[in-house]
Amino acid sequence: MERKTHSRPTALVIHGGAGVIERDQLGADDERDIRAGLDAALDAGHAVLASGGSALDAVEAAARALEDSPRFNAGHGAVFDAEGRHELDASVMEGHTRRAGAVAGVTTIRNPVSLARAVMEHSPHVMLIGAGAEAFADTRADIERVPNAYFDTPHRRRELEQAQARERADAGNAGDLKGKYFGTIGAVALDAQGRIATATSTGGMTNKRWGRVGDTPLVGAGTWADERCGVSGTGWGEFFIRCAVAHDIAARVEYRGDTLQDAIDDVILRAVPTLGGDGGAIALDRAGNVVMSFNTSGMYRGWIRPDGTRGTAIFRE
Repeated sequence: MERKTHSRPTALVIHGGAGVIERDQLGADDERDIRAGLDAALDAGHAVLASGGSALDAVEAAARALEDSPRFNAGHGAVFDAEGRHELDASVMEGHTRRAGAVAGVTTIRNPVSLARAVMEHSPHVMLIGAGAEAFADTRADIERVPNAYFDTPHRRRELEQAQARERADAGNAGDLKGKYFGTIGAVALDAQGRIATATSTGGMTNKRWGRVGDTPLVGAGTWADERCGVSGTGWGEFFIRCAVAHDIAARVEYRGDTLQDAIDDVILRAVPTLGGDGGAIALDRAGNVVMSFNTSGMYRGWIRPDGTRGTAIFRE
């Protein structure tokens, strides 16, 4: 007698950054392109899940699609630092094994999320930085290196010029950074085996100095996955580090029995703003519940729920 197997429903949620995103400042063409980029990432991740692939493969595929788009602050669309160059950070985490990998301050890796995965799977370490991470990349034939100028885009150059002009006008003080970024991309997936994985990638903050690293490559701050849920954050990284945002959300689910929505809202809408930070996060649990929360005027985001319904959003629709 033939034995039937029943796979569980799958789910995917992605983000492309949170910050001051006003309707009257986002043209129709820009909005169309951003939504198209989000849809392309959903398609890439969902194709993996629909074919029975792993959550880890799905979040890498979705994150790579966002990294390859010039519309998001990761990979090809990464912001410029104060020296007019790009330093990129990324991390991945697999929930059911708690394996994780991360890279920070890399400058020639086309898809940092893939290097983060390689660190997880092919090194004894969790995080590699700078020149060491790139030396490790040289040992991997599947990691593509590119010139730093590959990441240049005209609108990111304008953002750097505007940030430096504001800084000069403010006598060298960086001033209030709240909302002054569209930072980070991320993905969380649930596969047909009930496994969860998370990936997060960023170019950091415009005009950053001194090798600044935010929350994105820090496991527990910008990225987390366990057997219950996965979380990817986006926002003012210093505050996400101080609040251990991604792990705090998951801990509220595990230890207090909070719903994922209550947990994410508690952290994003209360804990982070209380300290003076802002941003957002996406998450899903092993039942396929997709949640998204942000305290800024907008967050680029997209989702495919277990029932197959999907969508993208930018503002507070």
